[in-house]
Amino acid sequence: MTKLYFLLYSLILSFPFFNYAYSNVGFKEIYYSKEDSRPLNIAIWYPTDAQQRAVAIGDNAVFYGSKVIPNAASISNYRKHPLIVISHGYGGNWQSLNWLAYELADRGYIVAAPNHPGTTYFNKDITQSTKLWLRPQDLSKTIDALQIDEFLANYIDMNKISSIGHSLGGWTVAALAGARFDTDLFKQDCTIHSHLKACQLVNELGLDNPQLNKNMSDQRIKSFISLDAGLVRGFTADSLKNIAFPSLIIGAGIDVGDMNVELESGYLQQFLSKSLSTYIVIPDATHFSFMQICKSDAIDILEQEAKGEAIICKDGGNRTRTEIHREITDQIIDFLAKVNLN
Repeated sequence: MTKLYFLLYSLILSFPFFNYAYSNVGFKEIYYSKEDSRPLNIAIWYPTDAQQRAVAIGDNAVFYGSKVIPNAASISNYRKHPLIVISHGYGGNWQSLNWLAYELADRGYIVAAPNHPGTTYFNKDITQSTKLWLRPQDLSKTIDALQIDEFLANYIDMNKISSIGHSLGGWTVAALAGARFDTDLFKQDCTIHSHLKACQLVNELGLDNPQLNKNMSDQRIKSFISLDAGLVRGFTADSLKNIAFPSLIIGAGIDVGDMNVELESGYLQQFLSKSLSTYIVIPDATHFSFMQICKSDAIDILEQEAKGEAIICKDGGNRTRTEIHREITDQIIDFLAKVNLN
C-alpha cells in the first residue's frame, strides 16, 4: 500500500473524523449481489429532515469531504424523488463526485454511485477492468438494488431516472443511454488520434473485445449527463443519433494533453440530436476540475508522492474549483428541471 493510497482512502469512511451540527443530506452504503462475481459497493445520498449529528465523508489529506447524516432514518417531504445514478472515472471511485452527489441530494434527488470493480483506485483487477461492457450494467444493477431497498424503494420515482458520468463514467452513461461501441471503428480512429488517453488503454480496458459491441442500454434511463467524457470516439454515429431523450454534455476547455474536448465531448455533440442535447464547454476547467475540492497543501503532498500527480488539483484560469463546481451544479440543476427530472 503506497503512502498516497493511505492518505486518500484510509480516512474516507471513518465517520467520527469531523463532526458537524446539521445536514440536509443522508448517506448510506449498501452491498449488492454479494454472491455475484462482480459484487457492488454502492454509496447513496438522499434528502433528509432527520435531526441527527452530521459527519464528513470523503475527507482526507488531499480532498475535502461533504457533511452528511450517516444512515439517516427519514426522507424529507415523504414524497417520490427522482433518482440519479453516477459513474466515476477510471481510477476513481464514488468519492470522486461526492461533492456533486451531495449538492443534488440537498436539492431533493436520491443519488446512487457504485464503485466499478476493476476501474477504481483501489481495485484495478485486470480480469474486471477488461470487462468494460459490465460498467453500464453496474448502473443497471444499482437501480435494481434501490428498487428493492427496504428503506428507499418507496421514495424513488422510477419514471424519473437520470445518469451522470465523468471521464470513463461519461462513456458508461452514454452506453447506458443507447450509444453502441464498435471496436473496429475505435481501432481505426486510434491510428489517427493515437495521442488520446483512450487509445493508450487498449490492454488495460480490453478495448478490442467484441463483447463491447453489444447493446448496453437501459430503457429506464430518461436523460444523461456527460462530464468531460473519454473513449467516446468508438461510438457509432447512428447510435448517437438514435438516442431519443435529453442529454447534457459538459467538456473541459483546458486540455491536459490527452483529453481534447473537441475530439471527445465534441464528438458526442456532433452526432447527438441538436434538439435534445445541450453542449457546454467550461473554458477554465481541466479534466480534473470535476473531482473533489483540494486542500491547500494537497499539491505539495501529491508532488512528494509522485511527480506529476499534482495535476489532479490544478485548474485553469483565475477561478477556484469551488467556483467551477458552482457553474457545473447550476448547469446540471437547470438541465434536470428542463427535462422535468425534479
